[in-house]
Amino acid sequence: MTPGSNLPLPVARVAVDVTAPVRLDVSGLLLTANGKVRSDDDFVFYNQPAGPGVTHRAGTAGAGDTITVDTAAVPADIDKIVVTASLDAPGATFAGTEPTATVRGADDGAVLATFTPPRLGNETALVTVEVYRRNGAWKVRAVGQGYANGLAGIATDFGVTVEEPAAPAAPVAPAAQMPPPPSGPPAGFQPPPPMPTAPPPVPPAAAPAAPAPSTGKINLDKGRVSLQKNQTVSLVKGGRPVLSSVKMGLGWEPAFRGKDIDLDASVIAFGVDRKKIDACFFGKLAILNGAIQHSGDNLTGEGGGDDESITVHLGGLPPEVTGLVFTVNSFSGQKFTDVAKAYCRLLDAQSGEELVRFDLTHAEPRTGVMMAKLIKQFSGEWEMTAMGEYVDSRTVRGMAKPAGKAL
Repeated sequence: MTPGSNLPLPVARVAVDVTAPVRLDVSGLLLTANGKVRSDDDFVFYNQPAGPGVTHRAGTAGAGDTITVDTAAVPADIDKIVVTASLDAPGATFAGTEPTATVRGADDGAVLATFTPPRLGNETALVTVEVYRRNGAWKVRAVGQGYANGLAGIATDFGVTVEEPAAPAAPVAPAAQMPPPPSGPPAGFQPPPPMPTAPPPVPPAAAPAAPAPSTGKINLDKGRVSLQKNQTVSLVKGGRPVLSSVKMGLGWEPAFRGKDIDLDASVIAFGVDRKKIDACFFGKLAILNGAIQHSGDNLTGEGGGDDESITVHLGGLPPEVTGLVFTVNSFSGQKFTDVAKAYCRLLDAQSGEELVRFDLTHAEPRTGVMMAKLIKQFSGEWEMTAMGEYVDSRTVRGMAKPAGKAL
């Protein structure tokens, strides 16, 4: 199988083995139509090896773990079962490791499909395949979406409560074994004269503890979000993913008055394998059957408001599109050190409400910049991450390779 491909399942009971040259922890999550578990009981793994219609079996003698799905026993409100794999060794990544998911009949062992996700890098966990319902029948789809924050990141995305282990208490040193005090002073002992006493030193006031960093995912519930470089916001409002039309506005001003600056805003669409699917820019104003549309070229950068904008109909994107990278290039070769006030902002395309904003706070003498990326999570929601990564490229064609690596 290749990423995004699917096959009908000819049997009701299927087993998914995930193997690799190193030890993997494999798990299964039962998801409803909103891409979330109903409760933590829908997370099936080595410490909780059975759920409704889904079981986990640990591998023996070097074999991989197995998730077995009895589709006839899966509850009616479960839409799909995703099979995940994470590396057992702390700090290890999938770079150089090629895990393979093998789907076979659980009763006869016949192999139905195999899938090896391509070109993994710093991922520490990934969704391998999903077993899902479609029009009353069951299918399997190859996924291969990686996560850099381990199995906990996957579980949290799908609604599982992940508790951080408490820090171990500092060990208490055993009391020193002291000899018993003598029963009295030795003969002829003369006590010394009393010494003047000084008040005990006052210890310095303890510095206030720094507040613990928030581990919760930022969303849109509190209104507009202002991002800094590398920060991420989940496009979720009121507990529901934003799947309507959004507009990415990009703007800039010349750093020196009287000097025009001609920059070009673009967006590159990628699939789960990080391969470019298409690009929308001034020379191609609509792609993917109109799901992405460009406002047209601005030749000067003068004037208030967004210089160029790109509208994305999130709900109308083909399912194979899982990543969008928004870029700005200087076709004429001017450097970004000649640009002032470059920014990008995400708006609700219908109401015009600004949802997310990212202002570039530094410039480099290069001709291209990756401003932001939108990544579709396996749960169905989209996340926007501020990038601000500069590259040497005057056209969107030269941005595809670095943008794919940045996903």
